Amino acid sequence: MTSVAIYSHEDRFSAHRNKADEAYMVGKGLTPVAAYLAQDDIIKIALEHGVTMIHPGYGFLSENAEFAKKVEAAGLIFIGPQPQVIDGLGDKIKARQLAQKINVPVVPGTPGAIERFEEADAFVKEHGFPVIIKAAMGGGGRGMRVVREQESFESSFKNAVSEARAAFGDGTVFIERFLDHPRHIECQLLGDSQGNVVHLFERDCSVQRRHQKVVELGPATNFSDEMRNQLLASAVKIAKEVGYRNAGTCEFLVDSRGVYFIEINPRIQVEHTVTEEITGIDIIAAQIQIAAGASLPELGLTQDSISKRGYAIQCRITTEDPATGFQPDTGKIEVYRSAGGNGVRLDASSGFAGAQITPHYDSLLVKCTTRGATFEIARRKMLRALVEFRIRGVRTNIPFLFRVLSHPAFVEGRTWTTFIDDTPELFNLVTSQNRAQKLLSYLGDLAVNGSSIKGQQGEPGLKEEIPIPTFVDPKDETKTLDTSAPCQTGWRNIIVEKGPEAFAKAVREYPGVLIMDTTWRDAHQSLLATRLRTIDMANIARETSHALQNAYALECWGGATFDVAMRFLYEDPWERLRTLRKLVPNIPFQALVRGANAVGYTSYPDNAIYEFSKKAVENGLDIFRVFDSLNYIENMRLGIDAAKKAGGVVEAAICYTGDVANPKGHGKYTLEYYLDFAQQLVDCGIHVLAIKDMAGLLKPEAATILVGALRKRFPNMPIHVHSHDTAGISVSSMLACAAAGADVVDVAIDSMSGMTSQPSMGAVCSALEQTKLGTGISYANIQALNLYWSNVRHLYQCFEANVRSSDSGVFEHEMPGGQYTNLMFQSQQLGLSGQWKAVVKAYIEANQLCGDIVKVTPSSKVVGDFAQFIVANKLTKDEVIERAGELDFPSSVVEFFQGYLGQPVGGFPEPLRSKIIRDKKRIDGRPGADMPPYPFAEVRQQLTEKFGSSITSCDVASFAMYPKVFEEFKEFTLKYGDLSTLPTRYFLAKPPVGEEIAVPIDQGKTLLIKLVAVSPVNTVTGMREVLFELNGEARLVQIEDKSAAIDQVRRERATKEPGSVGSPMAGVVVEVLVKEGSDVKAGDPLATMSAMKMETNVSAPVSGKVKRIAVAAGDSLSQGDLVVEIVHA
Repeated sequence: MTSVAIYSHEDRFSAHRNKADEAYMVGKGLTPVAAYLAQDDIIKIALEHGVTMIHPGYGFLSENAEFAKKVEAAGLIFIGPQPQVIDGLGDKIKARQLAQKINVPVVPGTPGAIERFEEADAFVKEHGFPVIIKAAMGGGGRGMRVVREQESFESSFKNAVSEARAAFGDGTVFIERFLDHPRHIECQLLGDSQGNVVHLFERDCSVQRRHQKVVELGPATNFSDEMRNQLLASAVKIAKEVGYRNAGTCEFLVDSRGVYFIEINPRIQVEHTVTEEITGIDIIAAQIQIAAGASLPELGLTQDSISKRGYAIQCRITTEDPATGFQPDTGKIEVYRSAGGNGVRLDASSGFAGAQITPHYDSLLVKCTTRGATFEIARRKMLRALVEFRIRGVRTNIPFLFRVLSHPAFVEGRTWTTFIDDTPELFNLVTSQNRAQKLLSYLGDLAVNGSSIKGQQGEPGLKEEIPIPTFVDPKDETKTLDTSAPCQTGWRNIIVEKGPEAFAKAVREYPGVLIMDTTWRDAHQSLLATRLRTIDMANIARETSHALQNAYALECWGGATFDVAMRFLYEDPWERLRTLRKLVPNIPFQALVRGANAVGYTSYPDNAIYEFSKKAVENGLDIFRVFDSLNYIENMRLGIDAAKKAGGVVEAAICYTGDVANPKGHGKYTLEYYLDFAQQLVDCGIHVLAIKDMAGLLKPEAATILVGALRKRFPNMPIHVHSHDTAGISVSSMLACAAAGADVVDVAIDSMSGMTSQPSMGAVCSALEQTKLGTGISYANIQALNLYWSNVRHLYQCFEANVRSSDSGVFEHEMPGGQYTNLMFQSQQLGLSGQWKAVVKAYIEANQLCGDIVKVTPSSKVVGDFAQFIVANKLTKDEVIERAGELDFPSSVVEFFQGYLGQPVGGFPEPLRSKIIRDKKRIDGRPGADMPPYPFAEVRQQLTEKFGSSITSCDVASFAMYPKVFEEFKEFTLKYGDLSTLPTRYFLAKPPVGEEIAVPIDQGKTLLIKLVAVSPVNTVTGMREVLFELNGEARLVQIEDKSAAIDQVRRERATKEPGSVGSPMAGVVVEVLVKEGSDVKAGDPLATMSAMKMETNVSAPVSGKVKRIAVAAGDSLSQGDLVVEIVHA
């Protein structure tokens, strides 16, 4: 037998066209639906190509009696019931009347067709709500609406009529009383021309949405033999009454009181595969043989020969997205991998890689049917099959199907027709991570558009993997150190086992000087714009746990790293902390936190600071270096108390500026000032006292004076000193601190040290090695670490600030090390690169205008912004003072003078403060002290609604600090996935064509990726196709070329504004229901759209006035295209 297929123009790439022996296009020039309704054209094609039989399939003309007549009139065989039977049963009103005639129970309903809304309204007045509106012709849920209240009755009636007419060419409807919580059970029938009818048992189709079946199973579970026998007998009775021929399905609603006939579908149904699996009967083959004249007995199909064999379940896998109200998704299937194995059957539609899913037809991709000896076995096979599917490029309902099959009601056979609508927990979806395709999309974007990482200049300097050096055993340097597992011995053991107080006591009692390595935080913040990624720390982390096991701490968190990780590196800072903690369990981790601001730059409610600190300790942080950018004690108190309450070691920092060895030059910042401030900190109950020399101003003589005085005043308090090497003297200063009584000094690995970073670890440790102040760190292992980090520095050369030498000018301008490089970069971005000397001079003047303040983030940013403002506007210091009442200062400067950072030492300079802030709010105490508590539970719910159930308490803490940055980070990771395991050279630049790269994505899971080719740009769409090999298989991604000139004008997209209403799905505009200037209320329908034969209203999200209508009837839209713009009332 030869198969001949017909296809519309829109279906020219469909699977059925290619699988048939012959295929011919139908309905040329017609709409996608009209093409398959072109009866005469279909018959003409059949006659021209020697076709003898026509199978009408599932929909379109399958229940059209007129078409069946035309087929037979043309001398062809129609594979289906006789035309008069289709007319009698396909029309649900006539079928209902027939059932009543032979005493088969039916649900109360209208006696005939409803043509006008007034007739429908009359029925409701007699029988009440709820009711169901049904298309008299067709099936599949088209033209059906359940209505429960009068308000939506008329619009639902009109939509049902319109939808039925679009789907079946007939807008006739009828109305029935709607039963609450019934089951939908149907019986498969076969009849022949000799009057024989058999049933093939029943199927439970209760799991459905919008009356379209989603999951079908057979035989029905939890169904009494009495009701089963009644249902099967009724089905056969109706079929025999009309002399039914061929395949058909008799459908019933079932509740606890009885079985009610609904209709007979005089065609094969989508779910016939369930029956085939439990009976072993090929229903399609039987259809053809019956149409050819065979009787059921000749086919061996007598009732006593038909038996059930186990259970079967069918899932319809579609491109409907449950997370957006089952809106059909469209686009190109980029990846298609199907399930298989024992008891798994697949009936494919458009399920293949490269298939273009359009809005014109049903969204079904494939039917998956599983079979088992018991219902539970069949169910478990289906769950396995759903997990095996990999479909990328379009969203599918697979996560939803998994939830349905896992729900107790389904497991126990207790589902009903509105089960989906009544069970909201089904929508708590665990969606596929789609990690591989997202990663390819990122790499494809790199290949087409280059890196988008802000601050990157050029490509990474290293093109190969960085080798891990060999380390020596500190106790016997002739032996190689085994670093295959993390070291378990270190200073953190004391914190974990005995607490912060015992840790501080042990540090103070240590005879030598301890070091803290800043390589993982401040060093790269100062040298590489904070762009160091987690993977490059993790790669050397185990080795570091051994090489630096006697280190006081590793600084790896806080400061700018929290913000930059999300904003520019698209990494979760909490995951960084957890990852490194697993690899380094023995060395304490330290974070730099800004007093009352934690890791943010603004004021926060007190409970936000407490919650953030608690989460930090829970995720692996040990030591909080708490500072305030103005040395404002009230800000410090909150940060100190939050860290203590969280269980962390509290290291309170004095921010150092001026020169205690030359008090005449810096009148405010004398030795007495620092001693008094230190006393206030110690009185807060801190564990460690720190000196934070953020600009590198602490000269050796000043270090001896300051540390010596602090040691004398606080003999039992550990002292920790931090500095920068901007002027080139910090190694000398740290040695002076050690000699004066400091317990800990900050250093960085040699290749990440010097200039605006910290002093050299190798230099400091070597200088102290043969003294009583030795650090206990192996010099050989420092050099091994240095080999690794010198390569990392080369890798990240595209973020270097191009600072080539030390700058003793820091003693004059006092810029913090981290700001020095950042301000230079910002000046370049603002077009001031040729005026760096002027910016430095203006920085000094801006500091004086602010009152000679302590300068560290965020106060240093105020001075930097002020300086750039002065240079950009060509102002002098005197002109700023004179014109302060009329100039538009940067917001950071205004907020500083308002008091949003706190109170500077000695107060604000007047009258400059009053001139700058004018009538704005003035804060004279701790900013944030009066802020209401942060609503963590409410925010978590909002974030969950927006980003899904994966939102954690750490995510909420991130959002509390940086709401916009966090949202952008989540949106990026939703698009591209977790890129933290992608090697840095491929994160920053495209892989070379033909080079295979390995990317681990999970334990025991590594992707092998090869870039094969990039296509020329499509001048119509502006897209390029990027071809990869993923684990040896071809993968194609579509990437927009952001530099391409395109010929096609794209539709305007909806924005995030509340009144900007976008299309909820890809589809065609059926009707625009409002006019410009119309007043609308939230929820009012604005337009009607059609996609895959389903009509949906686009509703107003807010109340207001329609400002603009961006579409017209007949327009084809993509999801998110602007439909209407509303001015919010």
